Amino acid sequence: MELEGHLLRMIAFGVASWGIAFVFVRKSLPERSFGFCNRIVSTLHATLAVTLASLSVEDWSCPVCPLASKSSPRQMETLAFTLSYLIYDLICCLFDKRISVDNIIHHGVSIVGIGAGIAYQKMTFAVIFSFARMACGPYLTWVTLSADNPFIIKAMALGLQLVSAFWFYKIARMTKYKLIKRAAPSKVVNPRKLE
Repeated sequence: MELEGHLLRMIAFGVASWGIAFVFVRKSLPERSFGFCNRIVSTLHATLAVTLASLSVEDWSCPVCPLASKSSPRQMETLAFTLSYLIYDLICCLFDKRISVDNIIHHGVSIVGIGAGIAYQKMTFAVIFSFARMACGPYLTWVTLSADNPFIIKAMALGLQLVSAFWFYKIARMTKYKLIKRAAPSKVVNPRKLE
């Protein structure tokens, strides 16, 4: 119960902190657009999230092992950190000039998925990642590519989807390896056959 209270406080503090960071960037760069300032905060989050996620890995030889195990306190804090950002960004998106339904769906799925990971203290990252990036991601990429967006936006959307596909491949390959390794009978050498 103590960890849950700590995580809830961390999420609330995180949402407030991201909001303050956005206001600070907006005041510092008044000539820049709302979206530009939000992207600066997004870049800050991405940098910190990758750093925290890297620090939370307990065994780099198998980052998601054992599958479906309880998350460590550091992993839970990393999830809470990202959840606080997603809540902030969802709120921020609602104040932009143009509200994007696909962006709201993306944030909603991510918030529910990470919230479930925190609530159940399971490493559900592989399942959440696979569904969000490989089921919803191609649709969102197609919508971005088919809309009247600048080339750089289309290139970034396609690039992100390709990166997602690469990581999906890596996760699927690792999962297949672990399942085959677990299912394979252990080979015991019979000493009589050596004679």
